[in-house]
Amino acid sequence: MKKILDTGNAACALAVKAAKVDLVAAYPITPQTSVAEKLAAYIGSGELKAKYLPVESEHSVMSAVAAAATTGARVFTATSSQGLLYMHEILHYAAGGRLSVVMANVNRAVCAPWCLYVDHQDSVSQRDTGWIQLYAASNQEIYDSIFLAYKVAEEINIPVMVNYDGFLLSHSMMPFETVDQEIIDQFLPEFIPDWRLHPDWGGTFGNVTPSDEYVPFRNRLSEDIVKAGELLKKYAREYETLTGHWHGDLFDVYRPEEAEFFLLSMGSMAKEMELAVDILRKEGIPAAGLRLRVFRPFPGEELSRLLPQDAKLLVFDRNCAFGTGGGVLLSEAKAALFDRKDLIKITGQMMGLGGEDLPAAYLAQKAREMMEVLK
Repeated sequence: MKKILDTGNAACALAVKAAKVDLVAAYPITPQTSVAEKLAAYIGSGELKAKYLPVESEHSVMSAVAAAATTGARVFTATSSQGLLYMHEILHYAAGGRLSVVMANVNRAVCAPWCLYVDHQDSVSQRDTGWIQLYAASNQEIYDSIFLAYKVAEEINIPVMVNYDGFLLSHSMMPFETVDQEIIDQFLPEFIPDWRLHPDWGGTFGNVTPSDEYVPFRNRLSEDIVKAGELLKKYAREYETLTGHWHGDLFDVYRPEEAEFFLLSMGSMAKEMELAVDILRKEGIPAAGLRLRVFRPFPGEELSRLLPQDAKLLVFDRNCAFGTGGGVLLSEAKAALFDRKDLIKITGQMMGLGGEDLPAAYLAQKAREMMEVLK
């Protein structure tokens, strides 16, 4: 183990190097670019024995890593914002083809207007592509989540997206602890796929199918994504045993004791929310923080279990669910809790769009406003 002070992008690149990927394909986009630059440097120096493929667009990036994954390669890419949107078509191919691609998405607002700073619109817009989605809130969590993503992706053949906030995490210097290579090798051994394409024995991928074959295939993908939540927890426990690092719950819960108001959010905002909870607690308001770590599969049953009878759920969305008057997390939470028979109440607000600053005092004030709405 070694303590390092560096950026979130550096933590991501170090983890990918330790995962011993076979191929990296990338196209530069702020604030992801330094991930690709660091990996290219590792490959160029021989520290990472892999192929680096520079291409002309993000659509080609995802096409390249998806194609390489069909041959049994362990692959990686990273992107942000418009780059992720440009990949959208091939994201469906990667998930539908049951390819174990891992991608880091450095969250950034999408156009228009043009904005370089963080919100979650880029990644939540991909929620129905069939990818598992994780959200990290620290450089340590970024580093550890890369290994967890590969472990799960290669177990169930479903791609995984590791999301973290642009600039707030990607470019902020924070201490984190790396794991010795022999421990990583024990947790994440060489990838041996159940199937792969090879010119010596032929084969096909993504053929045209009739509905009687298409429907069960899609249903199986849907069912396996739901099962991924428990698999994530299983491998997170294994990783904790080997490293002492724990990021395994679907939610990170802060001060739930005798709480009435539960403040739900994800990403770096959710860590700041812990300070907002402390402010509210000092005022005698029984508040707790809920940091969502796994957005897909959405852990609705776990959310319901965490909320006591007659709880009030305050949802803080760093995105817009256009046409609903709220954000995506609010819509997901309402759907998940629809069958609750007690007097649970839910409200939410959109905030932090385009990098709007979210200090703890501001979040506490927004929480008080939502509490008034629920009276």
